[in-house]
Amino acid sequence: MSADARRTPDGRGTPDDGRTPDDSGTASAGRRVLVTGGSGFLGSSVVPGLVADPGIALVVSGDIRDPGEHVRSSAPDHAVYVSLDVTDADAVSRTVAEHRIDTIVHLASIVNPPPGMTDEVAYKVDVEGTCHVLAAALTHGVRRLIVSSSGAAYGYHADNPAWITEDQPARGNDAFAYSRHKRLVEEMLAVARHEHPGLEQTVLRIGTILGDRVDNQITDLFRKKRLLKIAGSDSPFVFVWDTDLTEIVVRAVTSDVTGIFNVAGDGALTIDEIAARLGRGTLPIPEIVLRTALAVAKPLGLTQYGPEQTKFLQYRPVLDNTRLTTVFGYEPAYTSAQAFDAWRAAQGL
Repeated sequence: MSADARRTPDGRGTPDDGRTPDDSGTASAGRRVLVTGGSGFLGSSVVPGLVADPGIALVVSGDIRDPGEHVRSSAPDHAVYVSLDVTDADAVSRTVAEHRIDTIVHLASIVNPPPGMTDEVAYKVDVEGTCHVLAAALTHGVRRLIVSSSGAAYGYHADNPAWITEDQPARGNDAFAYSRHKRLVEEMLAVARHEHPGLEQTVLRIGTILGDRVDNQITDLFRKKRLLKIAGSDSPFVFVWDTDLTEIVVRAVTSDVTGIFNVAGDGALTIDEIAARLGRGTLPIPEIVLRTALAVAKPLGLTQYGPEQTKFLQYRPVLDNTRLTTVFGYEPAYTSAQAFDAWRAAQGL
């Protein structure tokens, strides 16, 4: 559906519509960009992509992780690496002001919590960190904010449509910390769109990321001799290849189009189709049996998965990428199936 077709009853465009700024020329001309989480998995690809754009005047990579001397020493003059903790509101505000930032790419988030990290710590990064970034943007007149959200913001619910679009509400599950945090972030951003329409927003609801180097809790599921399956559920996955995602984030800075977009390759793969591609079978288990087993095993340290993970497999939000291709104007090079096959080949599976 086009942006022009989506209107509220009073005739105004909804906050989710793709918007084109009134100014002329490319959106990237002279941009001064801060990337939070710039040394993370996605940031370490996005920062070089932005640095390579001739229309961007400055790229500031902010992260609590040191990118390494080899990265700093080889960076061009318009690439700056700073230590930045998004849980420190003053530090975020100072960074934005000092470098006269007009565009923020907010990637800092706890996607795969390390062992021992509590939900409270993840909340400080995911939710409070976003609050600090948003406050700095509004205080210092930032023009555009790009946020890496997730399909998890929709939540894992039995009544999710077969293909979920950006018009669906963010209903992230309270029991699943990452999903809840993404919902809270999206609610915060929605309020800001209403109260501060001058701050352009691009929100990317990202599917499962795959790439040559990806190894996390989700890909661990695909390494089992038999893939775990909730009995009676197809457990479909949508995938986005990491180079596609990098190009999408860079384009979110340089394009004139803003709005909310699902980010995934075309199509989806069920857990049975994934197992077949791996030459393996599945292990169907009734949801209540698996939930009970995980509730016992997780506290004992016998598994990294908690009982809330059953909904993660049972009611997966399957992202419709129509707006990404038609409004945002990007056609992913990899379909979901091609992304999975490329990951499988890279892992030697």
